[in-house]
Amino acid sequence: MKNKIWFITGISSGLGKALAQSVIEKGDFVIGTFRKKAQVEAFNKEHIDKAHSILLDITDEKSIENGIQKVISTFGRIDVLVNNAGMGFVGAIEETSTQEVRTVFEANFFGTLKLTQIVLPFMRNEKKGHIVQISSHGGIKAFAGFGIYNASKFALEGFSEALAQEVVPLGIKVSIIEPGPFRTKFAGDNLGLAKKIIDDYSETAGTFRTKLKGVDGKQEGDPVKASKAIIDLVYTENPTLRLPLGKIALMTIRMKLDSVKADVEKNRKTAEEAIFD
Repeated sequence: MKNKIWFITGISSGLGKALAQSVIEKGDFVIGTFRKKAQVEAFNKEHIDKAHSILLDITDEKSIENGIQKVISTFGRIDVLVNNAGMGFVGAIEETSTQEVRTVFEANFFGTLKLTQIVLPFMRNEKKGHIVQISSHGGIKAFAGFGIYNASKFALEGFSEALAQEVVPLGIKVSIIEPGPFRTKFAGDNLGLAKKIIDDYSETAGTFRTKLKGVDGKQEGDPVKASKAIIDLVYTENPTLRLPLGKIALMTIRMKLDSVKADVEKNRKTAEEAIFD
């Protein structure tokens, strides 16, 4: 089996960086993206013949189009697309401005959607490929103070679940990765915060904001172990649609499933009667 070519967005830090390194160590070829020219130059100098990086802004459609065209013309194909680049954001729903919402969705939803759409024709032509969407346990269960981030990941999960069904006959696989808290820079200086703060939300969104900033660097998740789990999934013949990562992810996803099941059962009779006789 020839080595796979991976295209991974956002490899400057965190899970993206760990995954790129793990893929290189496995012997596959990585094409990664950075947002700074100096990072591109340093990476390419360090990884000659093993990996390559390009300058790409996930929030800029033209940058995405140019980047993929350059990759395909140079390397011929993309076997695994990993949509990893994105951003975190904390703020109560009422605290958050429309512009802040748009910024989060440009990074976490629209950029990923656009990149997926641009890569798909090349995978369809090859009749194979694997699209790996880096979501979150917050793409299944929402948390007070995390609603806009949750919404962006819920949207990512929604289109990815539909996409998985659409591309099955075409030989293309889709996987959604749902990490819990991982020891990355997610909760550090790069975390987006709503500029407006309303005191009435201090015990909900405010508490979550403080808690999230307080666990920075102390999260349970190991990015290297997560990376190896993702690689194993890609090399599985029949990968699952979803892959939770971390004990907290398992706990919160189970809580959501239990909550939905309880609501469905409680309202079963009402639901069954809301139809024409």
